[in-house]
Amino acid sequence: MKKNLPVLFVIFGGSGDLAHRKLYPALFNLFRKGALQENFAVVGTARRPWSDDYFQETVQQAIVENVNAVDRDLVDQFSRHFFYQSHDVTDENHYIELNNKIEQLESQFKTQGNRTFYLAMSPQFFGTISQHLKAQNLVTDTGYNRLVVEKPFGHDLESAKVLNQQIGDSFAEKDVYRIDHYLGKQMIQNIMYLRLTNPLFDSIWDSEHIQNVQVTLAESLGVENRGGYYETAGALRDMVQNHIFQIASQVAMKKPVSLTSTDIHQAKQEVLNSIQMYDADDVNRFFVRGQYAGNDSENSYREEEQVSPESTVETFVAGKLLFKAGPLQNVPFYIRTGKKLAQKTTRVDLVLKSSHDLFEQNQDNVISIEIDPENKLTVTLNGKQLSQTDLSSLQMKFAYTKDEVAQIPDAYEKLFYDFLIGDRTNFVHWHEVKTTWDFIDRIEKTWQEDAQPPFAYQNGSMGPNEVSRIFEGTTDSWVFKG
Repeated sequence: MKKNLPVLFVIFGGSGDLAHRKLYPALFNLFRKGALQENFAVVGTARRPWSDDYFQETVQQAIVENVNAVDRDLVDQFSRHFFYQSHDVTDENHYIELNNKIEQLESQFKTQGNRTFYLAMSPQFFGTISQHLKAQNLVTDTGYNRLVVEKPFGHDLESAKVLNQQIGDSFAEKDVYRIDHYLGKQMIQNIMYLRLTNPLFDSIWDSEHIQNVQVTLAESLGVENRGGYYETAGALRDMVQNHIFQIASQVAMKKPVSLTSTDIHQAKQEVLNSIQMYDADDVNRFFVRGQYAGNDSENSYREEEQVSPESTVETFVAGKLLFKAGPLQNVPFYIRTGKKLAQKTTRVDLVLKSSHDLFEQNQDNVISIEIDPENKLTVTLNGKQLSQTDLSSLQMKFAYTKDEVAQIPDAYEKLFYDFLIGDRTNFVHWHEVKTTWDFIDRIEKTWQEDAQPPFAYQNGSMGPNEVSRIFEGTTDSWVFKG
């Protein structure tokens, strides 16, 4: 890890929940590991009229609440690098005041003109902020200027294009870091290492050997206090357009020419460009949406706060993807994600084709990569049962120890470090955003025109019964039953 990286952060939305739970703890972990030392400063901005002292107290509280085994003296030392400015993102005068504060802190902390602007607030302000940063001269020619944006990047393809144009007027693509925090997770980053450095996997990572790929992002909780947001998004926009496509593209892409971010993005984009786009008939056959129905002790989705009692927004979606290029050309990718499911898990299951038919009870060989809640790799094989000639299912497992898990950086910590050193590998390129929104828009259009409500499913299940239709005409089924 590189040490004492000079930088000045401006965090728009500095009083928000994301900053409190994720951003400040991530920065603190980089501080105690030495990546950040004396030459950094953070300016938090929001509408609230806080003082520097109060802001530093909230930062200290965030660290104590969200980081294990903290040294209070170190926390205090860390918080002295934090400053606050009350800010209206639509007022150009506030940007002039912000720039004055930045210049003062750059001189005080010797940050060498390196500026990172982190937009941890509503996406509706992304374009406004980035344009003001340029117009009011906060984007300079000294050091680097990087813009970090959270998802969602747009609501559909058209809004994403508008947003990208607004940001592109102020920042070059190489300086825009679109965060998908799933790409900071240890086992997702492990996918490329597993498949490319082990002949056992590399030699069978193709359509000749793999029957299907299954990507599951299941949550046991409901929408909680995000009902208002979910009413505008739904599971398809919230999870498939970004997280699931990013995972699927890493599994499906060809071997990159090199491990540079440019070549990795090129390999991902090539496979995403090849995705089979669906017409209305394909959508109705290969995609299913659902909505959790509640029970005697739990709300249905329509009973949640800020949710319409007639809402047709999906809290579950499952479907089939097909890529027409790459090593897994025409291999079905079965995807699913939802709220109020049987178990919280994020996993990828690769089902291998049967190599022979000598044994009637031959079971599928499966490579399972469990991303959450455990960091685990399991390979399911066939072997002989004890004292019999029948087959038995065997498993080879790898899992990190508790001590190793404790050392795995949080996804945000990993991504923070990456954009500090200018590594864009684990961030989302505009072309990936554009291609996935094109696919998602076709599904949304079909659902809107069809006007059929989502299928109801029971809380604690793995989605509606109708999900089985995406396997129509095949012998495929879900590996993970919940």
